[in-house]
Amino acid sequence: MVEKSRWVEITEQNPDHSDWYIERFRTMAADGNDLDGEARLVDVMSPRSGRILDAGCGPGRVGGRLHELGHQVVGVDVDPVLIAAAEEDHPGPTWLAGDLAELDLPAAGISDPFDVIVVAGNVMTFLAPSTRGEVLRRLGMHLGDEGRILIGFGAGRGYEFDEFTSDVEAAGLRFELELSTWDVRPFGEHDTFLVAVLSAR
Repeated sequence: MVEKSRWVEITEQNPDHSDWYIERFRTMAADGNDLDGEARLVDVMSPRSGRILDAGCGPGRVGGRLHELGHQVVGVDVDPVLIAAAEEDHPGPTWLAGDLAELDLPAAGISDPFDVIVVAGNVMTFLAPSTRGEVLRRLGMHLGDEGRILIGFGAGRGYEFDEFTSDVEAAGLRFELELSTWDVRPFGEHDTFLVAVLSAR
């Protein structure tokens, strides 16, 4: 057994948290908020009808939009309540409940590698600290030869950017690009959000 993620701990302490999170984004979508920033960048970086893994997919906001754009999407999240919402709100992709620290999609019958893996929504900061490096390693194992991983998260959430850099290198991945937003603004030393584009070495 791997260490419980922070998300699991939060939902164990507050069983209503997942439902609150789902309704928060449903309300934002109903109000017309732009929730597709991550999906737009992933779409640009993917071939048409690309194979995309939405790692830590939550209720399917990013993966659902990518499916609408014609991509083949698999979404994985540790929270079965969020997966149920993804299935209800965004039918089409393959949604799976599972811990990213134990990610093994070939064992679930999904053997083809991915063109792009997206890890949005501060997912990395909700992982148990002891599993972050293993999650990065396992994501790399699911990546195609020319594939890329996009990871976005904010500072001040218990996972420093330099620590992330060390974990990336230890996982056998390398930085291709560092951005400060999902709309492709360059990353500077004082920026408080990082979008990292990674590839296998």
